Amino acid sequence: MTPAGSKLPGYIYLLLVPVLTAALGFGVGHVSYKIYLPVWILNVALMISSCWLLGLHIIRSDKGAQSKLARSAFFLIVPWILVSLFAGLGPPPETASGWTETAREQQVRYFLLVVSGLFIAFGFSGVANELKNKGEDFYSRLGLLAILIAIPLFIINMLYWGFYLTEMFRIQHDSHSTAFPEWFLPIRQLFGLLSLVEVALTYFATFAIAISLQRAGWLSRKPSLIYMTLSLLALFVILLSVFFPEALKIPSFALSIPAFPFLMPYYMGVNLLRKAGS
Repeated sequence: MTPAGSKLPGYIYLLLVPVLTAALGFGVGHVSYKIYLPVWILNVALMISSCWLLGLHIIRSDKGAQSKLARSAFFLIVPWILVSLFAGLGPPPETASGWTETAREQQVRYFLLVVSGLFIAFGFSGVANELKNKGEDFYSRLGLLAILIAIPLFIINMLYWGFYLTEMFRIQHDSHSTAFPEWFLPIRQLFGLLSLVEVALTYFATFAIAISLQRAGWLSRKPSLIYMTLSLLALFVILLSVFFPEALKIPSFALSIPAFPFLMPYYMGVNLLRKAGS
C-alpha cells in the first residue's frame, strides 16, 4: 500500500498539468525543441510516477477488477501525457509559410493526437467493460458505442490536419500563392463538419460514461454531476453551432480544439485511478 500522504502531491500535479499546458502553449507559444523536449520528458516521468503512486501500482499485485480499472483509468490519462508537449509547440501556425517551416513539428503534433485518440478508445472500452460487470450496462454501452464511432472520425480528421494540410501548405508556399484552389474549399467544409460530429460524439460519450460511473458508485454525485453538466453544455454548443455558426464561432472553436474533448475523460481517469488505489 502507498501512504495516502504521498499521493496528494502527485494528484495535485496531475490536476494542474492541462492548465499549465494550455497556459504555456497559448501564453508563451512556440519555443525551441532544445527547451521543450527535455521539459516534456521530465513531465512525462513526473506524470507516470504520479499515476503509479496514485493507484497504478496495484497492477503489480491485484489481478481482479481494481487492477483492470487502474489500467483503463491510466489509458484515459495517457493522451494528456502526450499532448503536454504542446506547451512548447504552441498553437498551430496560422500561415502557410509558418506551417511549412515547422512541418515536422506539426506532423508530430497530429501523430500524437492520433495516438491519444486510440488511448481514449482503449480507456473507454476498459471502463465500459468493468461497468458492465458491475451491472451498469445501458449507459456504459451507449458511451462506448459513441466513442467507437467518434475516434475513427477523429483519427481521419487528425491525419487530414497533420499530413494532407501540411502538403497543401507546402504547395501553397512553394507556389507563392496566398489562396487555396477552389476545389479545396468543399474539402475544408467537409472536414469542418466531420470535426463537429466527432467532437459532439466525444462529449456525448463522456456524458453517458459519467452517468454510468455515478450509478455504479465509482464516482460520487458531485464530480459526476460536474462531468455530466459540462459535457451536456459542450454538446449543445457544438450542435447549435451548426445552425448558428457566426454566433457560436468562438465557443465552438474552443470546444473543438483536438485535445479539449479529452479533458474530462482525463480528469475522470485521474479520479478513477485514485479510487482504484484507495
